[in-house]
Amino acid sequence: MTRVKRGYIAKKRRKKILAFVSGSRGAHSKLFRTANQQKMRALVSAHRDRIKRKRDFRRLWITRINAASRANGVSYNQFIHFLYKRQLLPNRRTLAQIAVLNNNCFSMILENILVL
Repeated sequence: MTRVKRGYIAKKRRKKILAFVSGSRGAHSKLFRTANQQKMRALVSAHRDRIKRKRDFRRLWITRINAASRANGVSYNQFIHFLYKRQLLPNRRTLAQIAVLNNNCFSMILENILVL
């Protein structure tokens, strides 16, 4: 069997991985093995933090809605309960924006929901 030299495909793969981690410090951007580990770690962190970002924003929206509803004398829990009682599915992102940008509008929404 003839000898096969490793060609451009392996080199291309290594170059691609080294280009991915080019912003890292030290050996993490120079040596292939550590660069590969760094890339795997970066991708795991990116995936984890994409999920965590959704969680963090939901917490922020709930905090903002709670602050605005408490200013009007109702807790967040009661506010959401009354929304579901009226068969209105709450979009927390929109409610939080209304609570921050237009407090009078949020008060009107709250009054309309509380009146059964």
